[in-house]
Amino acid sequence: MQKRKLGQGLEVSALGYGCMGLSAGYGPAAPRDEAVAVIRAAFDAGVTLFDTAEVYGPFANEALLGVAVAPFRHEVVIATKFGFDVDMETGVRSGGLNSRPDHIKAVVEAQLKRLRTDRIDLLYQHRVDPGVPMEDVAGAVKDLIAEGKVAHFGLSEPSLESLKRAHAVQPVTALQNEYSLWTRDVEDNGILAACEALGVGFVPFSPLGAGFLTGKIDVTTPLAEGDFRSISPRFTQEARAANMALVDLLKAIAAEKGATPAQIALAWLLAQKPWIVPIPGTTKLPRLAENLGAADVELSGADLTRIAAAAARITIHGARLPEDVLSKTNR
Repeated sequence: MQKRKLGQGLEVSALGYGCMGLSAGYGPAAPRDEAVAVIRAAFDAGVTLFDTAEVYGPFANEALLGVAVAPFRHEVVIATKFGFDVDMETGVRSGGLNSRPDHIKAVVEAQLKRLRTDRIDLLYQHRVDPGVPMEDVAGAVKDLIAEGKVAHFGLSEPSLESLKRAHAVQPVTALQNEYSLWTRDVEDNGILAACEALGVGFVPFSPLGAGFLTGKIDVTTPLAEGDFRSISPRFTQEARAANMALVDLLKAIAAEKGATPAQIALAWLLAQKPWIVPIPGTTKLPRLAENLGAADVELSGADLTRIAAAAARITIHGARLPEDVLSKTNR
């Protein structure tokens, strides 16, 4: 697989792999042996960027990734995150945030053990904590970089101001925000432009719209207990029915290209900027192969213009996340 560069020096595969769904977010966790097999298959197919977080589980996803990549640890980039208030002994979440410098450093020590490594390649602040100055957060990560425990600093869902304040203390290598054909806020709020100006890479999560853009979900598709989509405004039956117009667009382009809707959605993201690295996730080996095949799909300038014009005529219905979750973004 072709490589791309995040920030000023972190080289990764053009498509990464988001590990969250193996342990959390979409219902019951995948069986451990199957989850390990998917991660190792991704590596065999050329993926070198694997994304996890303390809160996925909590803790379980990091431990899973540590086991899965152990045979080839030094050939991959591990990205993980801190920032939610999680009891480090029990894994119980308070519902709040915690980016105090002492807490960040304690979290990293625990993460290193779970990931079976001596260094985290890319450490993100999962959500900006309004109770801790960004300069203190960036300073704590800078200390960890100086100690050799972290290699690169990232942020997830920050405001433009927070990005600039963090970058002034410790250069930010990558930003991780939701971005896809049905979530395009970063095009209008200055985030993508700032990344380009500052030399910050961009890692879109939910690049397939939490599965909706694959064309495999319709108004009748049941959502498992514990699946966050069951409480997402964008996944109500009414919203799904209205948003099928975007899937129909992807299906039309896919039919012409001999591809799938998912591949067109990912190829569209890859075509936006050379420093964008989507991280689709899946629990299924066939879907993994399909997603990674997007790296070989070429969209011409005419294709992109057509998609842009058609997408502009489609109104996306429903907020991308519940309000209490959205309230912790763009701060």
